[in-house]
Amino acid sequence: MAKISACVISFNEEDKVEACLQSLQLVADEIIIVDSLSTDRTKDIAAKYTDKIYDQAFLGHIEQKNLAVSKAGFDWILSLDCDERLSPELIKSILAVKENLHNADAYRMARKTYYVYRWLNHCWYPDHKVRLFDRNKAKWGGVNPHDRVEVDGKNILTLSGDIYHYSFDSIAEHINTLNSFTEIGANELIKRGKTVTVISPWGRGIWTFLKLYIVKRGFLDGYAGLVVAVLSGFHVFVKYNKVLFKRWRGNAGV
Repeated sequence: MAKISACVISFNEEDKVEACLQSLQLVADEIIIVDSLSTDRTKDIAAKYTDKIYDQAFLGHIEQKNLAVSKAGFDWILSLDCDERLSPELIKSILAVKENLHNADAYRMARKTYYVYRWLNHCWYPDHKVRLFDRNKAKWGGVNPHDRVEVDGKNILTLSGDIYHYSFDSIAEHINTLNSFTEIGANELIKRGKTVTVISPWGRGIWTFLKLYIVKRGFLDGYAGLVVAVLSGFHVFVKYNKVLFKRWRGNAGV
């Protein structure tokens, strides 16, 4: 039977990290934590589940997660964020394939989000993510802060069950994260030299709202679905406007 290293990055997640680690210990043979110098009880709680806790000032989402993978003792990696946990069905699915993990290069699973007061069954669902993978054939990539596992091969199987994602406890928390993530995202777009025009914020923002609320039927998620669709569209609107403003400010007086 293959052995699995569970990899988690953390920063001030004392309210959520324990549920995450409790679910991981049911399927993982070791748990790796890379902590971004938490100032709360995150590391004290994590220490109940593992002694493999590493301090590292935040390098970026992709970089931090790849660092955690590099600390793992086994090749098969199961990665979760602190605000995520494995559903009972997903735990059973992972245990069922554990003896024959080599039959695939990686495994994807649906992620279901709990937003403030209810589950989102449409606008952010099923949101499939590759989270179980052979580190010899995959690594963390994408564009910060929207990291993703990039797999060299095409043999990716889908497991039944969900990652439960306990995202935002309030709209205020969502807006604070929006400001932080749009700043990171805008800087990444500038670094990569992406073309952004005055149409980009409007076109991309409106399309994001329509995709979540109409195409993915977010309207069936009640008022929470409307709020999520609006703020997701606003997220994109703000990110692309930040790119424009940063570039214009940089060129001021030239």
